[in-house]
Amino acid sequence: MVDDNVTPIRQQYLDIKREYPHTIVFFRLGDFYETFDEDAETTSRELEIVLTSRNVAKGVRIPMAGIPYHAAETYLARLIDKGYHVAICEQIGDPPKKGLVHREVVRVVTPGTVLEPELLKSERNNYLAAVWRDDKQAGFAYVDITTGEFAATSFDGPNIANLLRAEATRLQPAEILAADDFLPMDGLRGHKTQWAAWHFESGRCREVLLQHFGAASLDSFGLSSHGVVVQAAGAILQYLQQTQPAALQLLTTLSTYHARDFMAIDAVTRRNLELTETLRKGERKGSLLHVLDRTRTPMGRRLLAQWVSKPLLDVNEIQKRQDGVEALFTRGLLRAELADGLKALGDLERLTNRVASGTASPRDLVAIRSSLADLPSISALFSEPLPALSHILADFSICKAELTLLNESISDDPPATLQNIGVIRPGYSEELDHVVEASTHARDWIDNLEMVERQRTGIAKLKVGYNKVFGYYIEVSRAQAVNVPEEYIRKQTLVNAERYITPEMKEYETLVLNAEEQIRAIENRVFKQICQTIGASAELLLRTARALAELDALNSLADTAAIHDYVRPTVTDSLHIDIIEGRHPVVEQSLSSERFVANDAVLENGEYIRIITGPNMSGKSTFLRQVAIIVLMAQLGSFVPAKKAEIGVVDRIFTRIGAQDEIHAGQSTFMVEMVETANILHNATHRSLLILDEIGRGTSTYDGLSIAWAIIEYIHNHPALRARTLFATHYHELTQLSEILPGVRNYNVAVSEADGRPVFLHKIVAGAADRSYGVHVAQLAGLPRPVIQRASEILTQLEASSGSAVRIEETQVHQLALFPETNPLLQELESMDINTLSPIEALNKLYEWQKFFTHREKES
Repeated sequence: MVDDNVTPIRQQYLDIKREYPHTIVFFRLGDFYETFDEDAETTSRELEIVLTSRNVAKGVRIPMAGIPYHAAETYLARLIDKGYHVAICEQIGDPPKKGLVHREVVRVVTPGTVLEPELLKSERNNYLAAVWRDDKQAGFAYVDITTGEFAATSFDGPNIANLLRAEATRLQPAEILAADDFLPMDGLRGHKTQWAAWHFESGRCREVLLQHFGAASLDSFGLSSHGVVVQAAGAILQYLQQTQPAALQLLTTLSTYHARDFMAIDAVTRRNLELTETLRKGERKGSLLHVLDRTRTPMGRRLLAQWVSKPLLDVNEIQKRQDGVEALFTRGLLRAELADGLKALGDLERLTNRVASGTASPRDLVAIRSSLADLPSISALFSEPLPALSHILADFSICKAELTLLNESISDDPPATLQNIGVIRPGYSEELDHVVEASTHARDWIDNLEMVERQRTGIAKLKVGYNKVFGYYIEVSRAQAVNVPEEYIRKQTLVNAERYITPEMKEYETLVLNAEEQIRAIENRVFKQICQTIGASAELLLRTARALAELDALNSLADTAAIHDYVRPTVTDSLHIDIIEGRHPVVEQSLSSERFVANDAVLENGEYIRIITGPNMSGKSTFLRQVAIIVLMAQLGSFVPAKKAEIGVVDRIFTRIGAQDEIHAGQSTFMVEMVETANILHNATHRSLLILDEIGRGTSTYDGLSIAWAIIEYIHNHPALRARTLFATHYHELTQLSEILPGVRNYNVAVSEADGRPVFLHKIVAGAADRSYGVHVAQLAGLPRPVIQRASEILTQLEASSGSAVRIEETQVHQLALFPETNPLLQELESMDINTLSPIEALNKLYEWQKFFTHREKES
């Protein structure tokens, strides 16, 4: 619809904006991307740039904010980071002599569809996810268009919301796509994009998938013709058709998976165990991944993060990965040479996908060439057959033809973009070489023309000049005009001079003036042809990139094991956990001057639940996390920090530690604790590992004790449960359960005393703790002395009550201190060497002090 009250360019913008109502439109005007109306206000506010206005018709002004096109990536990154979608509207074709230049949106950039390296983090995947749910199931699909990974799964049962949340936490998608009527999005991590529900219609999604893959049936992808998985995956393809259509050719297959294929770890457990980021700061440093990560390539870093987030369940697959780690672990020189060879590689996976999607720059091809040039030396490292790595090396290619093409075609140091010439190496394109040579000859001819014509005509002051209006010309003074040759053609008359051209000069002028444009056009065309050739080898390059990633990840695990003294665990299908001298891999590395105290965790036959008592600060929570992390490391294929370890495969790890989450949502600490515990009890199996720390502490003592007692009984007695459980508690009454339930054992943290103060040994030993040392911990924390003294008095009264109703005696306001700070006897006591006193001397001293205090009391 055309509005007569607006200018033509304003109307062009409004027509484009109408197609992208919920997207900021970057509208190209010359050297700037302009935004208008509400987009301009948003852009000005979020990017902190000046908001101006523009007159569009009849004095009406509209808000306007612009950014230079050459700096667009920086500004774009900031908007995407804040969750905005941006449509890039470019000028298409050459400007017409009359009317508007044609403009159209060439791409829509959203958090999950970014391709530009400046907007991506090399160490993590950039996933776009989609979710669809009906009454019984939920479909979940995800894609990384920078690597070509495309996968989907489904969830069912009463716990769908938690399963979706866990999967979103594992993948950490940059953007989650859901129907506009899909409400439970709050628990899903990532930027949420609501999309019209008709995009998720089953028949439509099925046809989109079949058309994209050129298939007659979805059975070969492990999909039925209908279902929630089809709807989630089909919606993703439609979204990419609208936002990044060039990326679709990267998606050559769709893999389906099931949660039962790998260890299920819910969002709470991932956070509590700090697998990929720390609990408080959300940083990579200080996490398990940070300890294990000694990778040298971006694709290796991403793969290792996937392994940490998705431990295996199949014993054969675990052992296969362990074999790869051991092959490198036992070959120190190979490990070092491989690390050295890998560190020079670029992100071959993402570089290849940029070529295939048509977004590669000249320097991307240089980066690919540089990486391919290092492949022969890496391949040579494996001249000796290594059966444990043979399945990886089978996909490894040195890509000789692709390297030869890039060596022959791309200049050593090409410009950053195709806007500048010099991309293609001389000698590769005859057409280009001819134009360059002709241009060079023509420019040399014109440069020499002035001297040649002076000699030929005898006109000493003849000169050759140039201006934008007439181009090149020969200028002669009016007095010498009679001496010019006949072939000179008068072009312009000045007051004191005449300007001429010659047919031959105009031919060379055309060559010079048009050469750069011709060279740029030819280089663009040749560059695209090179990219198409390299793109045709994308599958080979990607297989090689993924083989390199796996070698890098395995080498990282082997290197970490060698440096930190890890051992290969035995992983079986049993229910055993047998860890000898286990250590917490993260805490161990954080200790600068202390030695980490190793602990055994041996769950003997018939033992299901280990109740661990002991004071705070003694190491209970570290021990609990340590066991869980060692189990997880074993199942991701890593060596583990222990002297010896045998791990029976765990299907899920559940943790209930702390209550720092969800409180902001209005739930109390105790409610959070109970909700998470209920989730554990409903979903754990006999193969699960449960880490329960201080269950019941969020309510009154008797309530908490009762709940904790009942939970232990439930885990122990439920015929389908009996999960391996570590249960840390301050409720000493729970230790009685070992006398009642045969699968319960008591352990405690060893404590010794020195000078009346506890010394925590951080050693887990059999038996129950005899006291909690809570008052001593409070003293170590620096509570005021009167508080500590009063707490000790109350504790004595409580312990003396033996479970009967307790009445705490009121604090006496005026209490006589045994040893006032100014008492000379205190000074004498401090200076006395007790170790040298004989028993009779000690009794005499006590008699003297008693006599002294009795005398003072009578006087007062």
